[in-house]
Amino acid sequence: MSFDAVAQQPKLLYLLQGVAAFAAVVSLILLALHRGPVRRRAAALILLAPALLLLTIGLLLPGLRTLALSFTGTGGDTWVGLDNYGWMITDHRALVALRNTLVWVVLVPAASTAVGLLYAAAVARSRFRTFALSLVLMPMAISFVGAGVVWKFVYAYRPAEAGQIGLLNRLVVVFGGEPRQWLVESPWNVLFLIVAMVWTQAGFAAVLLTAAIRAVPPELTEAALLDGASPGQVLRRITLPSIRPTLLVVLLAQAIGTFKAFDIVRTMTGGQFDTGVLAHAMYDQAFRYGETGRGAALAVLLFLLVTPFVAHQLRARRRAG
Repeated sequence: MSFDAVAQQPKLLYLLQGVAAFAAVVSLILLALHRGPVRRRAAALILLAPALLLLTIGLLLPGLRTLALSFTGTGGDTWVGLDNYGWMITDHRALVALRNTLVWVVLVPAASTAVGLLYAAAVARSRFRTFALSLVLMPMAISFVGAGVVWKFVYAYRPAEAGQIGLLNRLVVVFGGEPRQWLVESPWNVLFLIVAMVWTQAGFAAVLLTAAIRAVPPELTEAALLDGASPGQVLRRITLPSIRPTLLVVLLAQAIGTFKAFDIVRTMTGGQFDTGVLAHAMYDQAFRYGETGRGAALAVLLFLLVTPFVAHQLRARRRAG
């Protein structure tokens, strides 16, 4: 037997022990539920106990720890009270990050959903629907970092006398314009970053909205067209009211995801030139500058901003159920 085979034996043994332990725990839970009278709430608690334990360890305790750190200074060992929160409303970079985050949360869901809706309305009844949706889904197959690299090349800048490698500046030069540093000029550079995010998220909206549009009874749209309604009127008066629940879910999901925008900003500008967002500012303060308390305070603020969207989405799902 080779040395590699011998070295793999302990790993295989550990794997088998883990599987056996998991099977034993499940068997004990099922046995406890099967024997004797067990109330419904007690049974639910027993079944949910492993998940609740993992949520406590992986979510609740780190959240409480972050909240506690937000009241401390550098290194997390000195109590500073509300100083970190005061810093957030007075520091220029923190205010710029907050402003940019709010701009992202407004524009990204609206633009992604609008593009997805128009695309879905165009291909929902088409014979080539599957192929068309696969095309718009392609950007979702790459990571946000990959999307950032792609769009960084699109916006790439070189002096006018040099050959342009960026698609956008190349088009500008072809039409007689001067190349520009798109990712440097504030505040327009924020909009150029948002375009990259919309490019990756429009496919998600298109797929969900296509399914919703196909669920609308075709008799309604056919009757409206026979009565002389234009396609735009059919979309506004029949399709949109019919798919409103799905539309709301798409908007909320896009908004929640946008609050966590980090990769595209980090890849394309590194948060420079007034393009930072809260997630990126949190990373910089906690891991680049060693300001643990400030990073934790930004994380708490981000959590507070996301909470209403999550609560609204849960309420909508509960009503739908």
